[in-house]
Amino acid sequence: MSQVPEDDRTVLAAAALQAPAEGSEPQRPHTLPPGTRLGEFEITGVLGEGGFGIVYLAHDSSLERQVALKEYMPSFARRSTQAHVSVKSAQNADSFEAGLRSFINEARMLAQFDHPALVKVYRFWEANGTAYMVMPYYHGLTLKQTLQERSAPPDEAWLKALLGPLLDAIEVMHQHQCFHRDIAPDNILMLDEGRPLLLDFGAARRTVSGMNQAFTVILKQNYAPIEQYAEMPGMSQGAWTDLYALASVVHFAIDGHAPPPALSRMMADPYVPLASRHAGRYSEGFLQAIDQALAFKPGDRPQSVAAMRAMLGLDAAAPHEPARPAPAPVPLPVSEPPLAAPPLAAPPAPGSVDAAPGTSRLLIAGIGVVVLGAAGLFGWSRLKSPQAPAAPAAASAQPAETAKPARLPPPPAAPFSPLAALDAVLAGASPERKVSVQVENQHLRINKDKVGFTVRAAHAGYLYVYVVSTENNFQLLFPNALDRANRIAADEAVKLPRRPWLLTALGPAGTNHFVAMVSDAPRDFSTAGLTEGNPFSGFPLDRATRLHAAHAGTRPLFAGIPACAATPCPDDYGAAAFSIEEVAK
Repeated sequence: MSQVPEDDRTVLAAAALQAPAEGSEPQRPHTLPPGTRLGEFEITGVLGEGGFGIVYLAHDSSLERQVALKEYMPSFARRSTQAHVSVKSAQNADSFEAGLRSFINEARMLAQFDHPALVKVYRFWEANGTAYMVMPYYHGLTLKQTLQERSAPPDEAWLKALLGPLLDAIEVMHQHQCFHRDIAPDNILMLDEGRPLLLDFGAARRTVSGMNQAFTVILKQNYAPIEQYAEMPGMSQGAWTDLYALASVVHFAIDGHAPPPALSRMMADPYVPLASRHAGRYSEGFLQAIDQALAFKPGDRPQSVAAMRAMLGLDAAAPHEPARPAPAPVPLPVSEPPLAAPPLAAPPAPGSVDAAPGTSRLLIAGIGVVVLGAAGLFGWSRLKSPQAPAAPAAASAQPAETAKPARLPPPPAAPFSPLAALDAVLAGASPERKVSVQVENQHLRINKDKVGFTVRAAHAGYLYVYVVSTENNFQLLFPNALDRANRIAADEAVKLPRRPWLLTALGPAGTNHFVAMVSDAPRDFSTAGLTEGNPFSGFPLDRATRLHAAHAGTRPLFAGIPACAATPCPDDYGAAAFSIEEVAK
Protein backbone atom coordinates (compact mmCIF):
# COMPACT_ATOMS: atom_id res chain seq x y z
CA MET A 1 0.00 0.00 0.00
CA SER A 2 1.35 3.41 -0.96
CA GLN A 3 1.35 6.34 1.38
CA VAL A 4 1.30 10.06 0.74
CA PRO A 5 4.43 11.81 2.09
CA GLU A 6 3.85 13.98 5.12
CA ASP A 7 4.99 17.21 3.50
CA ASP A 8 3.05 19.08 0.87
CA ARG A 9 3.10 16.96 -2.28
CA THR A 10 1.17 16.51 -5.47
CA VAL A 11 1.54 12.77 -4.98
CA LEU A 12 -1.68 11.28 -6.23
CA ALA A 13 -1.34 7.59 -5.41
CA ALA A 14 -4.45 5.44 -5.52
CA ALA A 15 -3.81 3.77 -2.18
CA ALA A 16 -3.56 7.13 -0.45
CA LEU A 17 -7.29 7.79 -0.68
CA GLN A 18 -8.63 8.65 2.75
CA ALA A 19 -12.36 8.32 2.21
CA PRO A 20 -14.42 8.18 5.41
CA ALA A 21 -15.15 4.63 6.49
CA GLU A 22 -17.85 3.31 8.74
CA GLY A 23 -16.77 3.73 12.34
CA SER A 24 -13.84 5.96 11.38
CA GLU A 25 -13.08 9.36 12.85
CA PRO A 26 -15.28 12.23 11.62
CA GLN A 27 -14.17 14.39 8.71
CA ARG A 28 -11.42 16.81 9.66
CA PRO A 29 -12.90 20.30 9.95
CA HIS A 30 -10.29 21.92 7.69
CA THR A 31 -10.92 19.57 4.77
CA LEU A 32 -13.88 19.79 2.43
CA PRO A 33 -16.25 16.90 3.12
CA PRO A 34 -17.16 14.34 0.44
CA GLY A 35 -20.04 15.64 -1.65
CA THR A 36 -18.78 19.23 -1.76
CA ARG A 37 -19.14 20.66 -5.26
CA LEU A 38 -16.67 23.06 -6.83
CA GLY A 39 -18.31 23.81 -10.13
CA GLU A 40 -18.51 20.52 -12.05
CA PHE A 41 -16.13 18.79 -9.62
CA GLU A 42 -17.47 16.80 -6.66
CA ILE A 43 -15.12 15.92 -3.78
CA THR A 44 -15.10 12.18 -3.06
CA GLY A 45 -12.18 11.86 -0.63
CA VAL A 46 -8.83 13.18 0.59
CA LEU A 47 -5.63 12.02 -1.10
CA GLY A 48 -3.16 13.90 1.07
CA GLU A 49 -2.36 17.18 2.77
CA GLY A 50 0.64 19.20 3.82
CA GLY A 51 1.60 22.57 5.21
CA PHE A 52 0.25 24.55 2.27
CA GLY A 53 -2.44 22.53 0.55
CA ILE A 54 -4.89 19.66 0.46
CA VAL A 55 -5.24 17.25 -2.46
CA TYR A 56 -8.68 15.70 -2.96
CA LEU A 57 -9.97 12.92 -5.15
CA ALA A 58 -12.84 14.39 -7.17
CA HIS A 59 -15.31 13.39 -9.86
CA ASP A 60 -15.57 15.56 -12.97
CA SER A 61 -19.27 15.34 -13.80
CA SER A 62 -18.80 17.16 -17.13
CA LEU A 63 -16.37 14.66 -18.63
CA GLU A 64 -17.14 11.68 -16.37
CA ARG A 65 -13.65 11.06 -15.03
CA GLN A 66 -11.73 10.98 -11.78
CA VAL A 67 -9.35 13.88 -11.15
CA ALA A 68 -7.14 15.20 -8.39
CA LEU A 69 -8.12 18.63 -7.09
CA LYS A 70 -5.59 20.62 -5.09
CA GLU A 71 -6.74 23.43 -2.78
CA TYR A 72 -4.48 26.13 -1.34
CA MET A 73 -5.03 25.75 2.40
CA PRO A 74 -1.95 26.69 4.48
CA SER A 75 -1.66 25.63 8.10
CA PHE A 76 -2.16 29.22 9.27
CA ALA A 77 -5.56 29.49 7.54
CA ARG A 78 -9.03 28.38 8.60
CA ARG A 79 -12.48 28.02 7.10
CA SER A 80 -14.72 31.01 7.72
CA THR A 81 -17.59 29.04 6.21
CA GLN A 82 -17.75 25.55 4.77
CA ALA A 83 -15.71 26.46 1.70
CA HIS A 84 -14.38 29.98 2.31
CA VAL A 85 -10.77 30.21 3.50
CA SER A 86 -9.24 33.07 5.51
CA VAL A 87 -6.21 33.61 7.73
CA LYS A 88 -6.38 32.75 11.42
CA SER A 89 -4.62 35.98 12.36
CA ALA A 90 -3.98 39.30 10.65
CA GLN A 91 -0.27 38.68 11.31
CA ASN A 92 -0.39 35.90 8.69
CA ALA A 93 -2.12 37.97 5.99
CA ASP A 94 1.07 38.76 4.03
CA SER A 95 2.26 35.14 4.23
CA PHE A 96 -1.14 33.93 3.06
CA GLU A 97 -1.15 36.24 0.04
CA ALA A 98 2.45 35.34 -0.86
CA GLY A 99 1.62 31.64 -0.68
CA LEU A 100 -1.53 32.12 -2.75
CA ARG A 101 0.40 33.91 -5.49
CA SER A 102 2.98 31.10 -5.45
CA PHE A 103 0.22 28.49 -5.73
CA ILE A 104 -1.32 30.28 -8.71
CA ASN A 105 2.08 30.73 -10.36
CA GLU A 106 2.72 26.99 -9.95
CA ALA A 107 -0.58 26.21 -11.69
CA ARG A 108 0.10 28.66 -14.50
CA MET A 109 3.56 27.26 -15.10
CA LEU A 110 2.36 23.67 -15.18
CA ALA A 111 -0.49 24.60 -17.50
CA GLN A 112 2.04 25.74 -20.11
CA PHE A 113 3.97 22.45 -20.15
CA ASP A 114 2.97 19.41 -22.14
CA HIS A 115 5.30 16.49 -21.41
CA PRO A 116 4.50 12.97 -20.16
CA ALA A 117 6.96 13.37 -17.26
CA LEU A 118 5.40 16.64 -16.05
CA VAL A 119 2.14 16.99 -14.14
CA LYS A 120 -0.68 18.21 -16.36
CA VAL A 121 -3.01 20.93 -15.09
CA TYR A 122 -6.49 20.86 -16.58
CA ARG A 123 -7.85 23.95 -14.87
CA PHE A 124 -7.06 26.46 -12.15
CA TRP A 125 -9.13 29.27 -10.67
CA GLU A 126 -9.59 31.47 -7.60
CA ALA A 127 -12.73 31.34 -5.44
CA ASN A 128 -13.80 31.23 -1.80
CA GLY A 129 -10.78 33.27 -0.71
CA THR A 130 -8.36 30.64 -2.01
CA ALA A 131 -7.33 28.88 -5.25
CA TYR A 132 -7.67 25.45 -6.83
CA MET A 133 -6.01 23.42 -9.55
CA VAL A 134 -7.34 20.25 -11.20
CA MET A 135 -4.96 17.55 -12.43
CA PRO A 136 -5.17 13.96 -13.66
CA TYR A 137 -5.50 11.29 -10.99
CA TYR A 138 -2.16 9.49 -11.23
CA HIS A 139 -1.52 5.98 -9.83
CA GLY A 140 1.86 4.90 -8.50
CA LEU A 141 4.54 5.03 -5.81
CA THR A 142 7.19 7.67 -5.28
CA LEU A 143 10.70 6.87 -6.49
CA LYS A 144 11.81 6.81 -2.86
CA GLN A 145 9.22 4.14 -2.04
CA THR A 146 10.08 2.21 -5.21
CA LEU A 147 13.78 2.12 -4.31
CA GLN A 148 13.06 1.13 -0.72
CA GLU A 149 11.03 -1.85 -1.94
CA ARG A 150 13.92 -3.17 -4.06
CA SER A 151 16.25 -5.78 -2.60
CA ALA A 152 19.27 -4.30 -4.43
CA PRO A 153 20.22 -1.00 -6.08
CA PRO A 154 19.01 -0.63 -9.69
CA ASP A 155 21.45 -1.27 -12.51
CA GLU A 156 22.76 1.31 -14.96
CA ALA A 157 20.21 0.50 -17.67
CA TRP A 158 17.33 1.07 -15.25
CA LEU A 159 18.81 4.39 -14.08
CA LYS A 160 19.36 5.61 -17.64
CA ALA A 161 15.79 4.68 -18.49
CA LEU A 162 14.70 6.79 -15.51
CA LEU A 163 16.97 9.73 -16.36
CA GLY A 164 15.96 9.98 -20.02
CA PRO A 165 12.37 11.23 -19.60
CA LEU A 166 13.27 13.28 -16.51
CA LEU A 167 16.02 15.12 -18.38
CA ASP A 168 13.65 15.72 -21.28
CA ALA A 169 11.02 17.14 -18.90
CA ILE A 170 13.55 19.36 -17.13
CA GLU A 171 14.75 20.63 -20.49
CA VAL A 172 11.18 21.62 -21.38
CA MET A 173 11.04 23.65 -18.17
CA HIS A 174 14.42 25.26 -18.78
CA GLN A 175 13.39 26.29 -22.28
CA HIS A 176 10.71 28.39 -20.54
CA GLN A 177 13.37 29.87 -18.20
CA CYS A 178 11.81 27.94 -15.33
CA PHE A 179 13.75 25.93 -12.71
CA HIS A 180 12.22 23.25 -10.51
CA ARG A 181 14.61 23.66 -7.50
CA ASP A 182 13.09 20.79 -5.50
CA ILE A 183 13.96 17.56 -7.32
CA ALA A 184 14.19 14.66 -4.85
CA PRO A 185 13.22 10.95 -4.69
CA ASP A 186 9.90 11.75 -3.01
CA ASN A 187 9.10 14.32 -5.71
CA ILE A 188 9.20 11.75 -8.50
CA LEU A 189 6.20 9.47 -8.94
CA MET A 190 6.68 6.11 -10.64
CA LEU A 191 3.43 5.55 -12.49
CA ASP A 192 1.90 2.11 -12.76
CA GLU A 193 2.96 1.85 -16.40
CA GLY A 194 6.59 2.43 -15.39
CA ARG A 195 7.27 6.00 -16.48
CA PRO A 196 8.40 8.71 -14.03
CA LEU A 197 6.45 11.88 -13.28
CA LEU A 198 8.08 14.97 -11.78
CA LEU A 199 6.04 16.41 -8.90
CA ASP A 200 5.77 19.37 -6.55
CA PHE A 201 6.52 22.61 -8.33
CA GLY A 202 5.91 24.74 -5.25
CA ALA A 203 9.57 25.83 -5.24
CA ALA A 204 9.76 26.33 -9.01
CA ARG A 205 10.66 29.83 -10.08
CA ARG A 206 10.94 31.66 -13.37
CA THR A 207 13.83 33.95 -14.21
CA VAL A 208 14.47 36.30 -17.10
CA SER A 209 17.96 36.44 -18.57
CA GLY A 210 19.83 39.59 -17.67
CA MET A 211 17.66 40.41 -14.67
CA ASN A 212 18.70 40.22 -11.03
CA GLN A 213 17.65 36.92 -9.48
CA ALA A 214 15.98 37.18 -6.09
CA PHE A 215 15.09 33.57 -5.36
CA THR A 216 13.66 32.63 -2.01
CA VAL A 217 15.41 29.97 0.07
CA ILE A 218 13.35 26.85 -0.62
CA LEU A 219 15.38 23.67 -0.54
CA LYS A 220 15.93 20.14 0.69
CA GLN A 221 19.17 19.40 2.46
CA ASN A 222 21.32 16.78 0.67
CA TYR A 223 19.58 17.51 -2.66
CA ALA A 224 20.06 21.31 -2.91
CA PRO A 225 23.36 22.78 -4.18
CA ILE A 226 25.13 25.60 -2.39
CA GLU A 227 23.67 28.39 -4.57
CA GLN A 228 20.17 27.65 -3.23
CA TYR A 229 21.19 28.58 0.31
CA ALA A 230 21.97 32.24 -0.42
CA GLU A 231 22.79 34.61 -3.23
CA MET A 232 26.59 34.57 -3.63
CA PRO A 233 28.87 36.21 -6.21
CA GLY A 234 29.45 33.79 -9.06
CA MET A 235 26.92 31.29 -7.71
CA SER A 236 23.65 32.10 -9.43
CA GLN A 237 20.94 29.50 -9.92
CA GLY A 238 20.33 27.94 -13.30
CA ALA A 239 20.08 24.64 -15.18
CA TRP A 240 23.09 23.37 -13.19
CA THR A 241 21.00 23.74 -10.01
CA ASP A 242 18.39 21.21 -11.13
CA LEU A 243 21.10 18.92 -12.55
CA TYR A 244 22.81 18.80 -9.14
CA ALA A 245 19.52 17.73 -7.53
CA LEU A 246 18.86 15.10 -10.21
CA ALA A 247 22.39 13.71 -9.74
CA SER A 248 21.70 13.58 -6.00
CA VAL A 249 18.66 11.41 -6.76
CA VAL A 250 20.89 9.00 -8.71
CA HIS A 251 23.40 9.03 -5.82
CA PHE A 252 20.56 8.00 -3.48
CA ALA A 253 19.51 5.20 -5.84
CA ILE A 254 23.06 3.80 -6.12
CA ASP A 255 24.38 4.38 -2.61
CA GLY A 256 21.21 4.21 -0.52
CA HIS A 257 22.06 7.65 0.88
CA ALA A 258 21.96 11.17 -0.49
CA PRO A 259 25.20 13.20 -0.86
CA PRO A 260 26.35 15.25 2.14
CA PRO A 261 24.61 18.64 2.56
CA ALA A 262 26.13 21.38 0.44
CA LEU A 263 26.90 23.53 3.48
CA SER A 264 29.15 20.78 4.88
CA ARG A 265 31.17 20.87 1.63
CA MET A 266 32.24 24.50 1.86
CA MET A 267 35.53 23.96 3.70
CA ALA A 268 36.84 20.37 3.69
CA ASP A 269 34.60 18.60 1.19
CA PRO A 270 33.60 15.17 2.60
CA TYR A 271 32.13 13.99 -0.70
CA VAL A 272 33.70 10.75 -1.95
CA PRO A 273 33.14 10.28 -5.72
CA LEU A 274 30.88 7.45 -6.80
CA ALA A 275 33.50 6.48 -9.38
CA SER A 276 35.85 5.45 -6.58
CA ARG A 277 33.24 3.60 -4.53
CA HIS A 278 31.08 1.79 -7.09
CA ALA A 279 33.52 1.07 -9.91
CA GLY A 280 32.82 -2.23 -11.65
CA ARG A 281 29.09 -2.24 -10.96
CA TYR A 282 28.45 0.78 -13.20
CA SER A 283 30.43 2.09 -16.16
CA GLU A 284 33.16 4.61 -15.44
CA GLY A 285 31.66 7.23 -17.75
CA PHE A 286 28.23 7.00 -16.08
CA LEU A 287 29.65 7.41 -12.56
CA GLN A 288 31.94 10.27 -13.63
CA ALA A 289 28.97 12.10 -15.19
CA ILE A 290 27.03 11.89 -11.93
CA ASP A 291 30.08 12.97 -9.90
CA GLN A 292 30.64 15.98 -12.15
CA ALA A 293 26.98 17.05 -11.85
CA LEU A 294 27.51 16.89 -8.07
CA ALA A 295 30.48 19.28 -8.16
CA PHE A 296 30.35 21.82 -5.35
CA LYS A 297 30.97 24.87 -7.59
CA PRO A 298 28.21 25.60 -10.13
CA GLY A 299 30.74 26.31 -12.88
CA ASP A 300 32.25 22.82 -12.56
CA ARG A 301 28.95 21.10 -13.36
CA PRO A 302 27.36 20.52 -16.77
CA GLN A 303 25.67 23.80 -17.71
CA SER A 304 22.69 22.42 -19.61
CA VAL A 305 20.53 19.35 -19.99
CA ALA A 306 22.08 18.77 -23.42
CA ALA A 307 25.56 18.68 -21.86
CA MET A 308 24.41 16.27 -19.16
CA ARG A 309 22.68 14.05 -21.69
CA ALA A 310 25.86 13.90 -23.79
CA MET A 311 27.96 12.96 -20.76
CA LEU A 312 25.56 10.11 -19.99
CA GLY A 313 25.43 8.96 -23.60
CA LEU A 314 21.68 9.42 -23.88
CA ASP A 315 19.93 10.35 -27.11
CA ALA A 316 17.86 13.54 -27.01
CA ALA A 317 14.13 13.10 -26.42
CA ALA A 318 14.24 9.34 -26.98
CA PRO A 319 11.51 7.30 -25.33
CA HIS A 320 12.71 5.99 -21.99
CA GLU A 321 10.88 3.78 -19.55
CA PRO A 322 12.37 1.90 -16.58
CA ALA A 323 12.01 -1.83 -17.10
CA ARG A 324 9.34 -2.62 -14.55
CA PRO A 325 6.37 -4.93 -14.96
CA ALA A 326 3.19 -3.05 -14.26
CA PRO A 327 -0.57 -3.28 -14.64
CA ALA A 328 -2.19 -1.81 -17.73
CA PRO A 329 -1.70 1.97 -17.92
CA VAL A 330 -4.44 4.23 -16.63
CA PRO A 331 -5.68 6.09 -19.74
CA LEU A 332 -5.32 9.86 -19.58
CA PRO A 333 -8.27 11.97 -20.73
CA VAL A 334 -8.21 13.37 -24.24
CA SER A 335 -10.70 16.21 -23.94
CA GLU A 336 -9.74 18.91 -21.47
CA PRO A 337 -11.63 21.92 -20.11
CA PRO A 338 -10.16 25.34 -20.84
CA LEU A 339 -7.46 26.65 -18.54
CA ALA A 340 -7.88 29.65 -16.29
CA ALA A 341 -11.59 29.05 -15.92
CA PRO A 342 -13.68 31.76 -14.25
CA PRO A 343 -14.15 31.48 -10.48
CA LEU A 344 -16.61 28.84 -9.36
CA ALA A 345 -18.61 28.89 -6.16
CA ALA A 346 -18.22 25.94 -3.81
CA PRO A 347 -21.44 24.57 -2.36
CA PRO A 348 -20.82 22.24 0.59
CA ALA A 349 -21.59 18.57 0.93
CA PRO A 350 -25.06 17.24 0.29
CA GLY A 351 -26.82 16.11 3.43
CA SER A 352 -30.13 16.02 5.17
CA VAL A 353 -31.42 19.33 6.49
CA ASP A 354 -33.06 19.44 9.86
CA ALA A 355 -35.96 21.76 9.16
CA ALA A 356 -37.90 20.98 12.29
CA PRO A 357 -38.80 23.99 14.44
CA GLY A 358 -36.42 24.50 17.32
CA THR A 359 -34.97 27.07 19.64
CA SER A 360 -31.89 29.15 19.08
CA ARG A 361 -29.81 29.50 22.21
CA LEU A 362 -29.53 33.12 21.41
CA LEU A 363 -28.24 33.73 18.04
CA ILE A 364 -24.65 33.11 17.38
CA ALA A 365 -25.11 29.41 17.73
CA GLY A 366 -25.70 29.88 21.29
CA ILE A 367 -24.41 33.38 21.80
CA GLY A 368 -26.82 35.00 24.21
CA VAL A 369 -28.34 38.45 23.92
CA VAL A 370 -28.07 41.04 26.67
CA VAL A 371 -30.04 44.26 26.07
CA LEU A 372 -29.12 47.45 27.92
CA GLY A 373 -31.83 50.13 27.93
CA ALA A 374 -33.09 53.10 29.94
CA ALA A 375 -35.43 50.92 31.95
CA GLY A 376 -32.57 48.74 33.18
CA LEU A 377 -31.06 45.36 32.25
CA PHE A 378 -33.10 42.91 30.18
CA GLY A 379 -32.19 39.56 28.72
CA TRP A 380 -33.53 36.59 26.82
CA SER A 381 -32.48 33.12 27.85
CA ARG A 382 -33.64 31.76 24.47
CA LEU A 383 -34.89 33.15 21.19
CA LYS A 384 -37.38 31.20 19.10
CA SER A 385 -36.27 30.57 15.52
CA PRO A 386 -38.64 32.49 13.24
CA GLN A 387 -41.23 30.20 11.72
CA ALA A 388 -42.33 30.66 8.16
CA PRO A 389 -45.95 30.76 7.08
CA ALA A 390 -47.13 28.02 4.78
CA ALA A 391 -45.23 28.47 1.56
CA PRO A 392 -47.00 28.48 -1.80
CA ALA A 393 -46.11 25.86 -4.33
CA ALA A 394 -42.59 26.46 -5.62
CA ALA A 395 -42.45 28.15 -8.96
CA SER A 396 -41.18 25.97 -11.74
CA ALA A 397 -37.56 26.58 -12.60
CA GLN A 398 -36.74 28.35 -15.81
CA PRO A 399 -35.50 26.13 -18.64
CA ALA A 400 -31.78 25.49 -18.38
CA GLU A 401 -29.44 26.65 -21.11
CA THR A 402 -28.87 24.20 -23.91
CA ALA A 403 -25.80 22.15 -23.13
CA LYS A 404 -22.84 22.69 -25.39
CA PRO A 405 -22.01 19.86 -27.77
CA ALA A 406 -19.58 17.25 -26.42
CA ARG A 407 -20.37 18.24 -22.81
CA LEU A 408 -22.82 16.67 -20.44
CA PRO A 409 -25.57 18.75 -18.80
CA PRO A 410 -24.47 20.59 -15.65
CA PRO A 411 -24.90 18.67 -12.38
CA PRO A 412 -27.99 19.32 -10.28
CA ALA A 413 -27.72 21.91 -7.53
CA ALA A 414 -26.48 20.57 -4.22
CA PRO A 415 -29.06 20.29 -1.41
CA PHE A 416 -29.47 23.43 0.66
CA SER A 417 -27.38 24.13 3.73
CA PRO A 418 -26.89 27.45 5.54
CA LEU A 419 -23.12 27.36 5.07
CA ALA A 420 -23.62 26.84 1.34
CA ALA A 421 -25.85 29.92 1.37
CA LEU A 422 -23.06 31.98 2.97
CA ASP A 423 -20.57 30.72 0.40
CA ALA A 424 -22.95 31.68 -2.41
CA VAL A 425 -23.26 35.22 -0.99
CA LEU A 426 -19.46 35.46 -0.89
CA ALA A 427 -19.16 34.16 -4.45
CA GLY A 428 -21.57 36.83 -5.72
CA ALA A 429 -19.58 39.74 -4.29
CA SER A 430 -17.82 42.21 -6.58
CA PRO A 431 -14.02 41.73 -6.18
CA GLU A 432 -13.30 45.46 -6.37
CA ARG A 433 -15.56 46.20 -3.39
CA LYS A 434 -13.28 45.32 -0.51
CA VAL A 435 -14.74 44.53 2.91
CA SER A 436 -12.68 43.57 5.96
CA VAL A 437 -13.58 42.43 9.47
CA GLN A 438 -11.45 42.58 12.62
CA VAL A 439 -12.62 40.25 15.41
CA GLU A 440 -11.82 41.35 18.96
CA ASN A 441 -11.73 37.87 20.46
CA GLN A 442 -11.62 34.79 18.25
CA HIS A 443 -12.33 32.39 21.16
CA LEU A 444 -15.16 33.23 23.57
CA ARG A 445 -15.60 31.51 26.91
CA ILE A 446 -19.19 30.42 27.38
CA ASN A 447 -21.13 32.55 29.92
CA LYS A 448 -18.17 34.94 30.23
CA ASP A 449 -17.06 36.71 27.04
CA LYS A 450 -18.89 39.12 24.76
CA VAL A 451 -18.88 39.27 20.98
CA GLY A 452 -17.09 42.15 19.30
CA PHE A 453 -16.01 42.85 15.72
CA THR A 454 -15.33 45.86 13.49
CA VAL A 455 -16.33 46.13 9.83
CA ARG A 456 -14.66 48.37 7.27
CA ALA A 457 -15.47 48.81 3.59
CA ALA A 458 -13.65 50.56 0.78
CA HIS A 459 -16.99 51.88 -0.50
CA ALA A 460 -20.03 53.45 1.10
CA GLY A 461 -23.21 51.43 1.34
CA TYR A 462 -25.51 49.45 3.59
CA LEU A 463 -24.12 46.89 6.04
CA TYR A 464 -25.72 43.47 6.59
CA VAL A 465 -24.35 40.70 8.81
CA TYR A 466 -25.42 37.05 8.45
CA VAL A 467 -24.70 34.31 10.99
CA VAL A 468 -24.96 30.52 10.96
CA SER A 469 -24.80 29.29 14.53
CA THR A 470 -23.34 26.06 15.86
CA GLU A 471 -26.95 24.88 16.08
CA ASN A 472 -27.25 25.55 12.30
CA ASN A 473 -29.64 28.49 12.73
CA PHE A 474 -29.41 30.87 9.76
CA GLN A 475 -30.16 34.48 10.77
CA LEU A 476 -29.63 38.11 9.82
CA LEU A 477 -27.79 39.50 12.81
CA PHE A 478 -27.73 43.11 11.61
CA PRO A 479 -29.73 45.25 11.02
CA ASN A 480 -32.29 44.05 13.56
CA ALA A 481 -35.39 45.23 15.40
CA LEU A 482 -33.26 47.11 17.95
CA ASP A 483 -30.74 48.67 15.59
CA ARG A 484 -31.63 49.50 11.98
CA ALA A 485 -28.93 52.13 11.33
CA ASN A 486 -26.88 50.14 8.83
CA ARG A 487 -25.39 52.90 6.65
CA ILE A 488 -21.59 52.72 6.44
CA ALA A 489 -19.29 55.33 4.90
CA ALA A 490 -16.21 54.52 2.84
CA ASP A 491 -13.34 53.51 5.15
CA GLU A 492 -15.56 53.96 8.20
CA ALA A 493 -15.02 51.51 11.07
CA VAL A 494 -18.36 50.19 12.37
CA LYS A 495 -18.04 48.33 15.67
CA LEU A 496 -20.69 45.70 16.37
CA PRO A 497 -22.68 44.67 18.33
CA ARG A 498 -23.88 48.04 19.59
CA ARG A 499 -26.14 48.93 22.46
CA PRO A 500 -28.81 47.85 23.05
CA TRP A 501 -28.00 44.40 21.61
CA LEU A 502 -24.67 43.34 23.14
CA LEU A 503 -24.04 39.61 22.79
CA THR A 504 -22.58 37.17 25.29
CA ALA A 505 -21.54 33.61 24.53
CA LEU A 506 -23.99 31.11 26.02
CA GLY A 507 -22.96 27.93 24.21
CA PRO A 508 -23.02 25.25 23.03
CA ALA A 509 -19.35 25.07 22.13
CA GLY A 510 -18.50 25.27 18.44
CA THR A 511 -17.91 27.64 15.55
CA ASN A 512 -20.23 30.46 14.54
CA HIS A 513 -19.87 31.49 10.88
CA PHE A 514 -20.50 35.07 9.73
CA VAL A 515 -20.58 37.04 6.51
CA ALA A 516 -20.52 40.86 6.46
CA MET A 517 -22.04 42.33 3.28
CA VAL A 518 -21.79 45.99 2.25
CA SER A 519 -24.29 46.67 -0.55
CA ASP A 520 -24.39 49.74 -2.77
CA ALA A 521 -28.16 49.87 -2.26
CA PRO A 522 -30.55 48.74 0.49
CA ARG A 523 -31.56 45.10 0.04
CA ASP A 524 -34.86 43.26 0.26
CA PHE A 525 -34.64 39.69 1.58
CA SER A 526 -38.32 38.78 1.34
CA THR A 527 -37.70 36.68 -1.79
CA ALA A 528 -35.18 34.68 0.25
CA GLY A 529 -37.77 33.87 2.90
CA LEU A 530 -36.49 36.22 5.63
CA THR A 531 -38.95 36.16 8.52
CA GLU A 532 -39.10 39.02 11.01
CA GLY A 533 -38.02 38.21 14.53
CA ASN A 534 -37.57 40.10 17.77
CA PRO A 535 -34.89 41.25 17.81
CA PHE A 536 -33.32 39.17 15.03
CA SER A 537 -34.82 38.03 11.75
CA GLY A 538 -33.97 34.67 10.24
CA PHE A 539 -34.28 32.28 7.34
CA PRO A 540 -36.32 29.25 8.56
CA LEU A 541 -34.61 26.14 7.23
CA ASP A 542 -37.73 24.45 5.90
CA ARG A 543 -38.71 27.45 3.80
CA ALA A 544 -35.12 28.19 2.79
CA THR A 545 -34.80 24.63 1.52
CA ARG A 546 -37.88 24.95 -0.70
CA LEU A 547 -36.81 28.34 -2.07
CA HIS A 548 -33.33 27.04 -2.80
CA ALA A 549 -34.73 24.08 -4.74
CA ALA A 550 -36.89 26.39 -6.87
CA HIS A 551 -34.25 29.07 -7.43
CA ALA A 552 -33.06 29.22 -11.05
CA GLY A 553 -31.42 32.66 -11.25
CA THR A 554 -27.73 33.50 -11.30
CA ARG A 555 -27.96 36.00 -8.42
CA PRO A 556 -27.30 34.37 -5.01
CA LEU A 557 -30.74 33.77 -3.53
CA PHE A 558 -29.86 34.76 0.03
CA ALA A 559 -28.10 37.97 -1.02
CA GLY A 560 -31.57 39.44 -1.53
CA ILE A 561 -32.36 41.99 -4.21
CA PRO A 562 -31.56 45.72 -4.34
CA ALA A 563 -34.45 47.97 -3.32
CA CYS A 564 -34.20 51.66 -4.16
CA ALA A 565 -35.97 54.40 -6.08
CA ALA A 566 -33.17 54.78 -8.62
CA THR A 567 -33.45 53.05 -11.98
CA PRO A 568 -31.55 50.89 -12.46
CA CYS A 569 -30.92 50.07 -8.82
CA PRO A 570 -27.25 49.05 -8.29
CA ASP A 571 -26.85 45.38 -7.41
CA ASP A 572 -23.13 45.34 -6.51
CA TYR A 573 -21.88 44.50 -3.05
CA GLY A 574 -18.72 43.47 -1.23
CA ALA A 575 -18.51 40.72 1.37
CA ALA A 576 -16.13 39.16 3.88
CA ALA A 577 -16.39 35.99 5.95
CA PHE A 578 -15.23 35.49 9.54
CA SER A 579 -15.88 33.10 12.38
CA ILE A 580 -15.98 33.09 16.18
CA GLU A 581 -15.40 30.05 18.38
CA GLU A 582 -17.29 29.35 21.59
CA VAL A 583 -15.29 27.28 24.06
CA ALA A 584 -16.02 25.74 27.42
CA LYS A 585 -14.71 27.53 30.47
